[in-house]
This record gives sequence, C-alpha cells and structure tokens, in this order.
Amino acid sequence: MKILYVCSELFPFLKTGGLADVSSGLSRALQALGCDVRFAMPAFPSLAGAATVTRSIGLLPSGSTPWGQAPVLPAVDVALTTLPGCDVPLYMVRAASLYARPGNPYLGPDGKDWDDNAQRFAALGWAAANIGQGLDPDWIPDVIHGHDWHAGLAPAYMRAFADAGRITPATVFTIHNLAYQGLFPASAFAQLGLPESFFSMNGLEYYGQVSFMKAALQYADRITTVSPTYAREILTGEQGLGLDGLLRERAGVLSGILNGVDYQVWSPASDALLSVPYDADQLTQKSCARQALRERFGLAPQPHALVFGVVSRLSAQKGLHLLPLVLEELLQLGGQIALLGQGEPELERAFLEAAARYPGQVGVHIGYDEGSAHAVVAGADVILVPSAFEPCGLTQLYGLRYGTLPLVRRVGGLADTVVDCTPENLHAGIATGFVFDELSRDGLLGALQRAFTLFQRPRSWAAVQRTAMALRFDWHASAQHYLDLYQSLRADKNSPESV
Repeated sequence: MKILYVCSELFPFLKTGGLADVSSGLSRALQALGCDVRFAMPAFPSLAGAATVTRSIGLLPSGSTPWGQAPVLPAVDVALTTLPGCDVPLYMVRAASLYARPGNPYLGPDGKDWDDNAQRFAALGWAAANIGQGLDPDWIPDVIHGHDWHAGLAPAYMRAFADAGRITPATVFTIHNLAYQGLFPASAFAQLGLPESFFSMNGLEYYGQVSFMKAALQYADRITTVSPTYAREILTGEQGLGLDGLLRERAGVLSGILNGVDYQVWSPASDALLSVPYDADQLTQKSCARQALRERFGLAPQPHALVFGVVSRLSAQKGLHLLPLVLEELLQLGGQIALLGQGEPELERAFLEAAARYPGQVGVHIGYDEGSAHAVVAGADVILVPSAFEPCGLTQLYGLRYGTLPLVRRVGGLADTVVDCTPENLHAGIATGFVFDELSRDGLLGALQRAFTLFQRPRSWAAVQRTAMALRFDWHASAQHYLDLYQSLRADKNSPESV
C-alpha cells in the first residue's frame, strides 16, 4: 500500500516538538509492515541542505483547475529526494521565496508567525493533492495522510478534485494538537484556489476566518488523534476549542491511536548520548546519569535529593505556570529541578529568576537540544508533565522507559499511559507514576508530596521504576492500527457504493 505522509517536521533534520519524532517513528514502522511510504514536506533549509536530489518531478500546476483558478503561488517545484540515514523517500516542495528562511519553520525572527504562512502551507497541501493526482506518474498514493494544520488543505484539495469527477486517494488527517489551528484572515481564501463554496460554515470558514485545521476536519475521509482519551476530550466544549460541534458531527470517522516511542533513540541501555548506559537490572548505574545531569545544569551534588526534570515547551498548556507556585515547598522537601525548554517570555523569565534565586537547586536551560533532553530524561528521578491538556505526550513515555517516574495530570494521553502510585496500584504491581486531577497549585503540590513519600521507600521506588521500564509503547502497535485504517479506506473506495 502506498502512503503519502504529509508533514512539516522530521527528526533528526527538523524538530520543534514531538511531531518530528512521530514522523520519524511512524513512517519507519509502517515501512516495516510492508507499506510503501513517502514524505511530502516543504524545502526548509535543514531539509534542503541535507537532501540528495534524485529527480525533479516538475512544477505544480498553476492557472486553471477543474473547478476554477489554482492557488496563487510562486513557481513551486517538487523533487523526489533522499535524506542521509532515512529510508523513506521525500517529495520536497521547493520554492525559495516561501521556504528558504533560517530558524523556526513557522515563526520569523520576531517570534511571530510569518505573514505568508497561509501561502507557504497551501503550497504543501497543493503539492500533496497533485501527487495524489499523478504528478509523479511512477508513484500514485493509495492514501494521503496529513499531520496537523500545516497539511490541512490536502484533504480540501482532494475533495475538490473528487467533486470535479476525478479519482482520488483516500485521505487521513491526524490532530496532534487542536490548539494550533492555522487561522488566517478571510482575505487569504482568494489565494488558496479552492471552490468558492468551500468558504462556508460547512467548509473551512471559522468565525469569519480561514482555518486550515477545520478544512481537514471537514473534508478528510478519516480523522485520528494521538490518544483515545484525547479523542473523547475534543468532543467537549472545554477541549474542542470551537471545533467540538464539527468533531461531534464526524465522530463516526474519528478515532484515537496512541503515539509510540522509537526505542532505537529512546532507550537507556543503548542511548549514545549517555556516558554510562543502564537498564532495569542495572538501576544503580542511573546514578551516573543523575550526576551528569547535575553537572550539566549546575545542581549541587546532593545524592539524597529528589531530582525533578522538565523538558517542555514553556506554556500554560503544559501546566508549567503552576511550577513557580510550588517551588519553595518542593525545595524545602529536599528536591532539585533541571528544566529545559522555551516558550512564553513570562515563564522563561520566572524560571531564570528562580535559578538565580536558588543556585545549585534550580538549573534552567532556555532552548532545546537533544543532548540536554536525553540528560534530563535519564538523570532525573521524576519527569514533570502537569499539562492543562495533552493530546498524547511523548515525554512521559520517554520517562517510563528510563525509570524516571512521570508526574502528570489525568488528561489525554497522560491518562492513557501513566498508572498512579495509589496503595492499591502499588500492591498490584501496576503503578508507574504520580497522577493528579485538579489543575491548581494544591493539585500539583499533593502529587509532589506523594512522590517524596514514596522516594523515602527505596525498595518500593525501585519496584515502580522496573514496572515502568518494562512497559512498551513501540510504534509497531500504532502502525498496525493505521494500516488497518488505510486498508478499510481502500476497501471503501473500491466498494460498489463508491463507484
């Protein structure tokens, strides 16, 4: 089965968050199941600089379409390329005026969205749709699978082709985070090259704006999100973010498929970024990772302190506005913090001030690098993920594998993957972390206190670590769910009712 995987990030070439890890892990797992997978991605500098051009496929169509005018774009070329160490071929969408910009793929140097993001990611969707229409006659996908709002127009263009009588691949769209919707002024619609009827309440119009996310939710054949609990949560007004009504209408084609972990990258026994590997039967060697973390983040060498780690975007969504409110209690109880992340300026400033106020107890690195992320996940005793909402979360899955017990709020994928250390769960041998419900200072503080209490019982702590480390959330299971979905879509396309 031929799958066109449409996305904007791919580890290790371009990563701003978990989407890059998902793109890498899921695509390879699908290949292992026999799928013929290819990426479609913009020619961002980090990708274009690494790619080897195999052959140019040609320019994207401009001018007229079966329903009207094509998108208003500069000349956009599509080339079939390869990336070093990556077995998945890549259709690179090339237009220097759109993509040849340094830094973050979505934001300018001022930290704000690029003014032409609608055009930049319309080009990605238009490229995917034309690959689905035979732009490369040697390879036509059975399924186009788009990820997050950046790929949101691909299903819309496919629907336009289908409405014009063309044979089209099936479309799947995965929501990684509903909070990022790709919203643009209504005036942007004229440049997108879609039928006029698509700018309506039953199309991609969203309170007078253009929503790339809504376009995908309206027109994709199937919708998935990254955990079963989040799939239920986004049907509610609280977490549906204005799209819950549409999602409830399409609930019959919505499912939650839990993300996986690439254990070739995230496994303490084989982690090339650790000086001393360890595993569940070598837990004493985790102390080497803890010492290395203290040195990297300037924490005092206090062997009996409970080290809390954070690897996160710094935002209220991640619940990290609560951490400064409990910081003094955490330190008084004998804790230390190593925090790696970047995001909202107010939170960055608050954590930098905390590091200055409590030298040796609070270590903060603003930014992101893979080495520091692995150091935190391996060296901390507890990984903090107190999210207001969390579609899936990968950090807690990494923590489980490294015996770094997750402390999480009971939402989304966190609820699906972490079992609270209640007395009953400890007795049953199924506890793997600390879970709280109320998004408040007291809710977080209560979970922190329970972590300190268990830490005073080393045998119980080690037993929970071993239980956590024995869990597997590999990509094979997730990929099998997606393959089943793809196969059902192909069966639907070939059914007599669809002809």
